[in-house]
Amino acid sequence: MAVHLRLARTGRHKRPMYRVIAADSRKPRDGRFLEILGIFDPLKNPAVPVLKSERVLSWLRHGAQPTVTVRTLLKRHGVWKEFETEKSAKAEKTEKTEKSAKSKK
Repeated sequence: MAVHLRLARTGRHKRPMYRVIAADSRKPRDGRFLEILGIFDPLKNPAVPVLKSERVLSWLRHGAQPTVTVRTLLKRHGVWKEFETEKSAKAEKTEKTEKSAKSKK
């Protein structure tokens, strides 16, 4: 199952609010979801999302793909940078172990 992090619209007419959700990519926009990860009110000034950072990071670690809009919100909130540094540190660690394995041969 391919999981995407995306926005689901809520609110009333001309007064949108969005939930940041983890959902199966085959489900409709406002359809069934796996977990609510936060909310976003674009009409608030400043429009800053309220996110469950640890849960978002958990989904990203498990391979969930954020949409372009959600990625922008994650960058604004600082979660995306944390994920990228974590990912690069893991890549460096595996690179070091591969080098040490080659040098032992």
